[in-house]
Amino acid sequence: MRIKEEKNKIIVKEQPDFEPCHIFECGQAFRWEKEKDNSYTVVANGKVINVAKQNEDIIVNNTNAEDFNNIWQDYFDLNTDYTNIKLWLDNDDIMKKAISFGQGIRILNQDEFETIISFIISANNRIPMIKKVIENLSFNFGDKIGEYNGKLYYSFPTQEQLANADIDIIKSCKAGFRSERIKEAAMRIVDEKDVVYKLKGKSYDEALEYLLSYKGIGNKVANCILLFSMKQFSTFPVDVWVRRVMQELYVPKTTNDKQIREFAESKFGNMSGYAQQYLFYYARENGIGR
Repeated sequence: MRIKEEKNKIIVKEQPDFEPCHIFECGQAFRWEKEKDNSYTVVANGKVINVAKQNEDIIVNNTNAEDFNNIWQDYFDLNTDYTNIKLWLDNDDIMKKAISFGQGIRILNQDEFETIISFIISANNRIPMIKKVIENLSFNFGDKIGEYNGKLYYSFPTQEQLANADIDIIKSCKAGFRSERIKEAAMRIVDEKDVVYKLKGKSYDEALEYLLSYKGIGNKVANCILLFSMKQFSTFPVDVWVRRVMQELYVPKTTNDKQIREFAESKFGNMSGYAQQYLFYYARENGIGR
């Protein structure tokens, strides 16, 4: 990878395995918008950037070399060799197709608190609605970041901002039955943030047990949080699309979610999370098992 800084942007060259549409549309993050030019405007870490692919170059707008090195290089997991991950996973025809289809996926390194709240919101919810609730919470309780391309952006609320939030305003953000869960989780994390931000150093079982003790966090949500913010790559979250692709291509139709997860974690080992992302994106975009 080589980077070149120009006015208010970074050009990344010689970086394989990076496609913005694969990264942002594979179900792992919600604070992005696809623009008319097929670039993606993203809010993360209290900043706004725009990400595009031009030929083989990655263009990161609204940033500089310091922020790229200190924030975005880690956020996009650019120090991980996805070529080797894909070679390791490419051991049957199904995975071969899934990897080829989503070859530019990278698992983002997201903030633990934001990921917990985002996936509490995701329970029994559609992606457009999840994104809308998060946008509403950020507007009502977050800090104003500033304007980019004529639109105002707000940071995701801190633990303290959501813990102190009026429950009626949270409900007005269209969070529905999740409103109380959001506020309760934020209040608890204010007291236990040292625990939350050390979970990535714990064993999978310890981290899972802790997350399952929160209202609104079941197995699927907990495993998404572990994968997308806590570097627990041996987990295999099962949602409707993963269930469909697994029952269609790997296991009998009667196999339940727990059995699917156990089968996948046995098959893919400590690469299960990466396999899940390739399979999820492949299944959803192709309507497998619909």
